Amino acid sequence: MSLRSATLLYNSAKALRAYQPVAVACKRYLSDTSFARGIFMGELREDELFPYPDVLSEEQKETVSMMMEAGHAFFQETNDAAANDANEAIPEDQLDQMRALGMYGLMVPEEYGGIALTNTMYAKFGELSGEYDLGIGIHTGAHQSIGYKGILLEGTEEQKAKYLPSLASGEVFACFCLTEPSSGSDASSIKTRAVLNEAGTHYVLNGSKIWISNGGIAEIFTVFAQTPVVDAKTGETKDKMTAFIVERSFGGVNHGPPEKKMGIKCSNTAEVYFENCEVPVDNVLGDIGGGFKVAMKILNNGRFGMGACLTGTMRMLITRAIDHANNRKQFVSNLREYQGIQQKIARMNLLCYANESMAYMLCGNMDKGAPEYQLEAAISKIFASQSAWDVCDETVQILGGAGFMKDVGIERWMRDLRIFRIFEGTNDILKLFIALNGVQDIGKKLKSAGTVGAMMGLMKSKFLPAAPLKTKVHSDLAPSVDMLRGDIAKFSVSVSEQVIKHKKKIIEQQVLLNRIADVAILLQSMGAVISRSNTAADKGDTSEITLANAWCADSHRRISVLLEEMASSDVSKIDLAILEVGRKALDANGYLAKSPVGV
Repeated sequence: MSLRSATLLYNSAKALRAYQPVAVACKRYLSDTSFARGIFMGELREDELFPYPDVLSEEQKETVSMMMEAGHAFFQETNDAAANDANEAIPEDQLDQMRALGMYGLMVPEEYGGIALTNTMYAKFGELSGEYDLGIGIHTGAHQSIGYKGILLEGTEEQKAKYLPSLASGEVFACFCLTEPSSGSDASSIKTRAVLNEAGTHYVLNGSKIWISNGGIAEIFTVFAQTPVVDAKTGETKDKMTAFIVERSFGGVNHGPPEKKMGIKCSNTAEVYFENCEVPVDNVLGDIGGGFKVAMKILNNGRFGMGACLTGTMRMLITRAIDHANNRKQFVSNLREYQGIQQKIARMNLLCYANESMAYMLCGNMDKGAPEYQLEAAISKIFASQSAWDVCDETVQILGGAGFMKDVGIERWMRDLRIFRIFEGTNDILKLFIALNGVQDIGKKLKSAGTVGAMMGLMKSKFLPAAPLKTKVHSDLAPSVDMLRGDIAKFSVSVSEQVIKHKKKIIEQQVLLNRIADVAILLQSMGAVISRSNTAADKGDTSEITLANAWCADSHRRISVLLEEMASSDVSKIDLAILEVGRKALDANGYLAKSPVGV
C-alpha cells in the first residue's frame, strides 16, 4: 500500500468515528479503590478484576484496525529506523507524513483538531512504534503523552483553544521540562524559579532543565518552577512548585546542542535554558503552588502507553528469535529441538502475555472511568520496561553472534530499550512508590484497629482464602485462582508484620521495600492474566489458559521465595553483610579488593 493510500485510509477511519466517548458511555466507578491497593489489604477485589475490560465498540475496533494498516504502511514504506538512528534525526519529509497521518494529536478532542482516541485506542496504535522504531515513539510520546498532556488534563478552555490545534497538527512541538542538573527523581527539589513582576502581569522565569526530549525543537514547553506562595493560614511565604505553559516566542528561551545518547538517537534531547523569560499569568497551568500535583498527574496518566508500546517490541523480538530457532541447525538438530531454547522462547512469550494483559487492563479501566490507577500505572511501567529488556537480551542470546552484529538490527533495540527503565520515573523509585503507598494503607489500618494483637488476629482470620469467588471462573483456571487468593492473603499479613516490626523506620528499609514491590507486581500480573484468559474462555477461546496457568505457577513460586526472604532473619543478616560491602566500596571510592597477583 502506498503512503497516499494509507493516508486516505486513515482519514476514512477518522470519518467513521461517530461515538460517545467510552468514559461517558461506560458505567463509572463508584469507589476510589484499585486492585493493586487491595493486594496490600489482603483483598482480592473482584469488581476491579472481572470482567477483563472490553471497552471498544465494533466501530472503534474497525477504526483502530484501519489506523494500524495505515501505520504499518508508513513504517514499512517510508520510515527507515536504521537511518534515523545513524543520522540521529528524523527527516523533515517523514515528519510531514506523520503530520498528515495525525500522529501528533491522537488523544486531542476533535474540536481542537485532534483524532480523539481513547486510552485503549491510543495504546494499540502505540504498538507500532514499539514494533518498528522506538525513537519515533519517544519523539511523538514526548510531544503528546507528557509534552502537552498537562494542557489536556489541567488547562483552561482558553489555554486549550489557544494551544491544542497547532500542537495536534504537529505544526509546533511540545516538551515536558521537569528534570534539572540537581533534581532528578526528587522532583520537588527543583531550583528553577518564577517570580511575579511588580505589575502582576507576568512571571519572570529563570533556570535550566536537562535531558529534555524534544527540547531543541519544541516551541511550547510545560515548565515546572518554584514560586513564592503565601500560606493563607500562617501568612508565611514558602516556595512551592508551579506549572507554566511557556512559548519559545516569549524570549529568554534557549537550548543546548542535541545530546549524544546510547539509544533513541533520532529523538531530540537537549538542555533548555530560561533567562528572564516573561510568562503571562494566564499561562499558569493549574493552581499556583500546585505544580507537583500537575507533574505527577501528567506522569501517572502518560505511563499507561508504555506497556502497549513495548508489547509491540516484544512481539517483534519473539518473532525474530523463533524464526532463527526454527531455521538454524546446530549439532545435527534445529535449535528449536533443544530444551534450553524452548525454555527461553516460553519465558519470552509469558513475559509478553503478562505485560500485554496488565497494559490493556490498565488503559481499559482508565477508559471505564477508574479514578485511581497510579499504582497500576507504576506497576505496568516497571514490568514492561524490565520485560522488554529481558526479551531483547534473550533474543540476542538465541541469535548468538548474529544478534551481536549491527546489520541484524537487534543491537539497536537493546540500545533503545535501556532508557525505558530510567525515564518517566526510574524503576527503582517507582518500586519504592508502590511499596510505601501500600505500607501507608496498612499503617492506617493497624492504627485504626487499636491493639496490634487484635489487628493481626483479625487479619489472619479474615484474610484466609477460604470463601470461593463470586465471579464464575473457568474450571481450568481454578489452581491459579487459588494461588492468587492465597498469595494475596500471605502477602498482606507478611507486610503487616514488617510494618509492626519497623514502624516509621520502614521507609529506610529499601531492600525490604523492593521485595514488597516485587511481590505486588507479580500479584497484579497474576490477576491480569487470570482475568484476560477467563474472558477469552467465556468467548470460546481456551488457548490462553495455558499461558495464564504457566505464568501464575511461576509467579507463585517466586512470590513464595520473596515472602520467605522477607520473614527470614538469616536473609536479613545476609542483606546487612551485602550492604556493608556497598558502604565500604563507597567510602573507598572504588573496588575494594587488591589485585590477586600483587601488581
